[in-house]
Amino acid sequence: MNAQRWHGHATSMAVVGCTALALTVTGTTAQAHTSRDLARQTLAANDGWASYGTGTTGGAAADAEHVYTVSTWAEFKAALAAGGSTAKIIKVKGTIDAVSEGCDAFAAPGYDFDAYLAKYSPEAWGLDTDLSAEPADSPEGLRRTSAADQDKAIKANIPANTTIIGVGRNAGIKGASLQIKAVDNVIVRNLTFESPVDCFPQWDPTDGSKGNWNSEYDTAVVYGSTHVWMDHNTFTDGSHPDSAAPTYFGMLYQQHDGELDIVRGSDYVTASWNVFADHDKTILIGNSDSESTAAGDRGHLKVTFHHNLFSKLVERAPRVRFGQVDSYNNHFVADASFSYSYGIGKESQLVAEKNAFTLPEGISAAKILKKWSEAPVTAAGNYVNGKAVDLIAVHNAEIPAETLQSGAGWTPTLRTKVDPAKAIPAIVGYQAGAGRLR
Repeated sequence: MNAQRWHGHATSMAVVGCTALALTVTGTTAQAHTSRDLARQTLAANDGWASYGTGTTGGAAADAEHVYTVSTWAEFKAALAAGGSTAKIIKVKGTIDAVSEGCDAFAAPGYDFDAYLAKYSPEAWGLDTDLSAEPADSPEGLRRTSAADQDKAIKANIPANTTIIGVGRNAGIKGASLQIKAVDNVIVRNLTFESPVDCFPQWDPTDGSKGNWNSEYDTAVVYGSTHVWMDHNTFTDGSHPDSAAPTYFGMLYQQHDGELDIVRGSDYVTASWNVFADHDKTILIGNSDSESTAAGDRGHLKVTFHHNLFSKLVERAPRVRFGQVDSYNNHFVADASFSYSYGIGKESQLVAEKNAFTLPEGISAAKILKKWSEAPVTAAGNYVNGKAVDLIAVHNAEIPAETLQSGAGWTPTLRTKVDPAKAIPAIVGYQAGAGRLR
């Protein structure tokens, strides 16, 4: 990107190719944080793992030249690119759509989904060979080219020392994937995120006994990064719920990945007062059991979740590998699609305390915890449908083949106010999510 900036009042121009993107610059010179200026708020002391060490300040120290108000996807990406890792604040006004022209805008010439289905159906292709050797001019090759175009278009790399905040009650980003990758000190607040839709999922005949559709694009991924605060956001599948997805080859045509994944040695993350709703594979902490990945994850993946609403999710709220994860004062509201909330994975050290769970009739509290690997867990002071329940005891009594060990081996200290679990449904229901930041 080549950039030209006119110093003085109000405006800069970022030039990409032949297209000029106008960025509105607002704000004043760098100033101390005040509670009235939401864009310059920093994470409070002791507010979860993201407050550890240097804490999380995002772009609070930005000068006037690095405060932007944006209302289009092009403006948003240009603002991210301007100034590198210099402290910046990006204010999002209205709803930004990263895929405003639709999926057809990314399709490679000659790509045809019906031709893809015809060639790779189990009857025509079988289930023994994957599609990795397919040439560039094949239906799979054209799908790969189309997918690469979408990947380039909808991913947004978030630089260090950045605050991204929605303006008012109705700000959001639709169809994008925020990449918080190999950076430090990022704040994302007061935005409604509609999960990106993978326009070109891949059919893998060898995935399971029947094959499977695999999709890309997390709404937000924290990858090898530190000091990240996600606060008062809403994550949802919006107008593209999995329940409306078709099936092909007898399998769900899955077009969503995660809502928030924290992987590859990331550390010191706090997710507070968010809503995670209407999704399948929601939050992944640590993306693999493999030893090559484990070497970078051991001793890291320290994450706090507090005062979040997890509503009508299938699983992974979160699923944890390796990390010391503190989850307290959250409200989990399940429906008939519920599989589990907490996934206990390899070498995880999960502490789940004083949370509230609202389960429909016929779904047992034994399903709240899911054992994937042998790892200890602390679960105390939790309430299910208004009554105190020992989540480990009920799990072990009803699912003895997956007995969990109690005692995560550490005690969280980075907490601010801890509310009574019985009060959590009302507190979180009133205050969590985008548009409720005060």
